Amino acid sequence: MPAEFAPQREIHALYSNHHGWLYGWLRGKLGNACDAADLAHDTFVRLMQSRRTQFGDEPRALLTHIAKALVVDHWRRQDVERAYLDAIAHLPEPETPSPETRLLILEALYRIEAMLRGLPEQTREIFLLAQLDGLAYREIAERLGTSLITVKRHMRKAFLACLAVA
Repeated sequence: MPAEFAPQREIHALYSNHHGWLYGWLRGKLGNACDAADLAHDTFVRLMQSRRTQFGDEPRALLTHIAKALVVDHWRRQDVERAYLDAIAHLPEPETPSPETRLLILEALYRIEAMLRGLPEQTREIFLLAQLDGLAYREIAERLGTSLITVKRHMRKAFLACLAVA
């Protein structure tokens, strides 16, 4: 096989040698064979997308590192989905969103949750005080003991993050 296929050979060898182990490890973490299979697959996809050509002396450590991040994302997504389903469980039947609409809403909620998680803590707090608690910027500044201009800067940063999600 030509040298340009060396990375594919490395990935193939890594997959052949460690996929079964990774799947078993994930199944133990998740307690679910289907999710474990999906995340094992996603781990190798993420590795291929990284365009790495060397996997070090401890390939299982690398795979575990990637898989742990995917597991955390999986659990976060489950938390968001559970909260959404709890919120709509009390709606009367005619007002319940269709499965297609639910999927679209969940995807938007996943993106919003990731955006909020990516904000600095103070920016996130200020943004949530304004958007969820309905506080005016001056009230937020007083509550947090900061200046009005600082609140405005944080809100600008949060709005820019919102625009990036859209």
